[in-house]
Amino acid sequence: MLLDWVGQIFVALTFAGCAGLVVVLLGMLYLLGLHLSLRREGLAREAMSLAQSLPPDVELPHLVVQIPTFNEGMIVERAIASATRLDWPRDKLHIQICDDSTDRTTTLARAATQRAVEAGFDAVVIHRTVRNEFKAGALNNARAQTPHDYFAILDVDYVPEPDFLRRCMTVLLADPKLAFVQARVDFLNADENAMTRAQAIMLDYHLGFEQATRSWARHLLPFNGTCGIWRRAAIDAAGGWHGHTLLEDWDLSLRAWLKGWRGTFLVTVTAKGELPTDLATWMAQQKRWVTGVGQVAWKLFPAIRSRHDVWSRAFWNTLIPFGTWLAYAMFAATLIVAAIAMLLQPSWALGLTVWAVYAVTTWVLPAVMVVANRTVGRRTPIARLALDYPLILALSLYISWAALRSMPATLLGRQRVFVRTPKRGSVPNPP
Repeated sequence: MLLDWVGQIFVALTFAGCAGLVVVLLGMLYLLGLHLSLRREGLAREAMSLAQSLPPDVELPHLVVQIPTFNEGMIVERAIASATRLDWPRDKLHIQICDDSTDRTTTLARAATQRAVEAGFDAVVIHRTVRNEFKAGALNNARAQTPHDYFAILDVDYVPEPDFLRRCMTVLLADPKLAFVQARVDFLNADENAMTRAQAIMLDYHLGFEQATRSWARHLLPFNGTCGIWRRAAIDAAGGWHGHTLLEDWDLSLRAWLKGWRGTFLVTVTAKGELPTDLATWMAQQKRWVTGVGQVAWKLFPAIRSRHDVWSRAFWNTLIPFGTWLAYAMFAATLIVAAIAMLLQPSWALGLTVWAVYAVTTWVLPAVMVVANRTVGRRTPIARLALDYPLILALSLYISWAALRSMPATLLGRQRVFVRTPKRGSVPNPP
């Protein structure tokens, strides 16, 4: 009798989870419709923005390139060399290596920085011996040591094109309401193996579909942590970088948004970095990302609720970026609950419902991935995407499990240690 009662509870929970996933699916279709309706205009508007002229060099503002580092090894040399290749007036370009390293990286960074100084660049290693607030703390510490108003954030493994600063600053300087300009993250090693191919497709979905659509619709746009330029006024208005969560980029983006600032995303401006090449490294990275999204949502939901009426479109548009994290957690929870329900109360109706929702979801997802892949111009052959799709599904299932597993600690406010993603250096040092 008790087992029957418990089984009925799990059946009800399963149907509730499936209903939630249907809502998620409808939300995905809504974003797809929004993306398709805005894509032509959005790309045209981006082209027009990038076609504007910058002021003469003598009138350009000082710009600080910040490269956060922590035990990166020789790749820091490539990062510094890449920064010196950026096209900006040399007397107005300032390079900060925001270093928290505890190994030989600091020595390597200082030697590479000295070479840059001897070549006429303003470059400095700002080393901390205590890693307070991780990357956020390093960026805050370095920002306090310069009076300048614009900060390009580049993770150490990224190699932007020389015109990266000029193209992004063209857009940022044209609109004083912009907190930041986010360029599209691209990949140096997308074709290295099956893992990197699958990641590239999944990240194209995030960048070419989710981020592009949010920007075109002027919804909340989370910063991706690298490949972008921030305005100091927006950082200061939002209270600076915070290291209380594992996603300092999303945290600052949302706090700036709540202060009336917004960001914009450039599909056609890219900076290439590395994708993890092995499963263990990728799993650690995803665990940090999904945990961080949950932490930001939990931390700032009261502020969102106090700013917007719960029934307003602005309220739900602000929450849209966090919906993916919730959907992943819901997907894992529904599968687990459904398995228990089928053991306790086997039912054709229950099994059919679960598999119908799963089948429709796995049919819609690749269609959206194809749209995103075309938007960013990668144009992966359909046959190649089909071959990689089973791995994409498997990786997505792990993300679902990681999101679900992170929820208890997030809701309890438990602090986590920022674990960096190791970098290898997939291309040689630039000349």
